[in-house]
Amino acid sequence: MKQLVKYIVRISFTVGILLIAGCSGSKPDNRAVYLLLDTSGTYTEELQKAQVIINYLLATLDSGDSIAVARIDSGSFSEKDIVAKATFDLRPSTANDQKRLFKQQIDTFVANVKYGSRNTDITGGVVQASDFVNETQAGDKYVLIFSDLEEDLQKGHVRDFPIDVQGINVVALNVTKLRSDNVDPRDYKKRLLAWQDRVEKGGGQWRVLNDLERLERLISYQ
Repeated sequence: MKQLVKYIVRISFTVGILLIAGCSGSKPDNRAVYLLLDTSGTYTEELQKAQVIINYLLATLDSGDSIAVARIDSGSFSEKDIVAKATFDLRPSTANDQKRLFKQQIDTFVANVKYGSRNTDITGGVVQASDFVNETQAGDKYVLIFSDLEEDLQKGHVRDFPIDVQGINVVALNVTKLRSDNVDPRDYKKRLLAWQDRVEKGGGQWRVLNDLERLERLISYQ
């Protein structure tokens, strides 16, 4: 009888350890989203579409989720380019207040963007974005790039290095065609494939979403 009791105790202890280990390894159920806005040249004319995306995100994200919106500038590897950021409070009323303030900050930013930046440091923005979503320790991480994906760097800026986006969903939005793409349509595909290659080599998942009528595909619990 004593042997049976010892056996049951040993099995119970083992099962308990396994359950604790399983719980500790479970993925958090919150989400972190970082949206990069291209503000170069005539692409500023597209920013009203970005407002629609941001409004959708604010309506979709829940308490505990994080969001940041930043401009892609001539040198984007800096927090100075963050337009607004928030982690939504667990109290619904406070979270709603945060969302209203966030929307006001975005609307003010878009209303006051008159001239686009001279250069477009997309890589710097992606590096900054990946740092942000990783720091949140969210279960699902998204970096959204609202841009034509044409990188134009200041002289002396080095960005031809691998980017670490391990475990991050990178989604290109509203990738418009350039005038040069009309001359050679292959240039458009080359830009998309080049970014896909960089993201996937960096451990991330790549998608393109140009149909902004299908924003339900943008983020989800995975």
